[in-house]
Amino acid sequence: MKFGVFYEHQLPRPWTETSEYQLFQDSLAQFEFADKLGYDYAWVVEHHFLEEYSHSASPEVFLGAASQRTKNIRLGHGVVQLTTNQPHRVAEKIATLDLSSGGRVELGMGEAAGPAELHPFGVRVRDKRERWEEAVKAIIPMFTDEAWEFHGQYYDFPARSVVPKPMQKPHPPLWVACSNIQTIASAGEWGMGALGFSFVSPDAARAWVHRYYNNFLHRPNRLAAYKTNPNIAIVNGFMCAPTDEEAIELAAGWTFFIFALSYYGRKGIDAPGKGDLWKEYQSWRETDKAKTALRNGLIGSPDTIRKRLKQFEDAHVDQVILLNQAGKTTHKAICDSLELFAKEVMPEFHARQAAQDAWKADVLAGRIVLEDLDTGAYDLYSHQNEDIVRLTPEQLKQRMAAKERMLAAGA
Repeated sequence: MKFGVFYEHQLPRPWTETSEYQLFQDSLAQFEFADKLGYDYAWVVEHHFLEEYSHSASPEVFLGAASQRTKNIRLGHGVVQLTTNQPHRVAEKIATLDLSSGGRVELGMGEAAGPAELHPFGVRVRDKRERWEEAVKAIIPMFTDEAWEFHGQYYDFPARSVVPKPMQKPHPPLWVACSNIQTIASAGEWGMGALGFSFVSPDAARAWVHRYYNNFLHRPNRLAAYKTNPNIAIVNGFMCAPTDEEAIELAAGWTFFIFALSYYGRKGIDAPGKGDLWKEYQSWRETDKAKTALRNGLIGSPDTIRKRLKQFEDAHVDQVILLNQAGKTTHKAICDSLELFAKEVMPEFHARQAAQDAWKADVLAGRIVLEDLDTGAYDLYSHQNEDIVRLTPEQLKQRMAAKERMLAAGA
């Protein structure tokens, strides 16, 4: 199994004039430390306007800086919002980052969350899946073709040679954000790596891994001519400490992550520049939902975390991405946690990577046939509850159409 770290660049209020500066300096130092400790991936999101929850609006700039302070760790753009970026700008930025890093970029692609992010860019939420698919079709040939033009519903541009070209040929590995768990199935059809969250149980992990690979092999629906990337990675709330009690005490950032995610999903941005998510969070952090979230994360002693990771390994999850840059978790707590995990837990799972590679090769070659398992009973990630609503594209369109009918009837 491989391991990554995950960064939203969270920054709860109150802020000082140097808060954002210190946040980015600490994050760069943590990336450098993770690289020295032997972590495999470092993922950075792209979000816009989501105060406190994510101050990561230009991840390619941050990753460019990180590329000069690291040597081996893969740099995950996880993910580029294809809906809020022009396709040719995405290709240019990714290729530049790939060259600057010596070919270490992983290209994750996503749709963006909702109206809080999309509307300022003039993008309708209901169109985001179609825009995303069209953007993929527009971008991929730019990495290889000397002259490429595209004429679609959302994007239209004349023939140009998009330069520079990436170091990795034909392009960096492709991933897709799976914030809705159903997108894991689509990721398999598309032939892209699936970037999701932790499963509710070992049975759920096994069912979704089977669904992904069976779709990859038997129900392909590639969006363009690209190199496929059969991989499943899951993000987990994380804190490793000498004892379970110490880890839980340090892991409040994970529950702030969940609270802020649900808050923006329900309320959007109701008071730009004036909200206080950290204050709103204080009452929620003592609820049963928050306590359950701590139990569901990779939060505990090395032995506790080792046992939970073994369940994911047995289900053949490829990569576990550790999230502890969240809430007000301190720089020291993050570094101590990364170091303890790297010394006490990570080596044994790295040592068994060859077995996972062999299993995957057998699955892809048809020597191992995976049973089609029902994923219907596992339609939520472990961190989700009724406060975190994730709609499929079809459900989203139906909701927006109903809203318009109500508005028309009222008029």
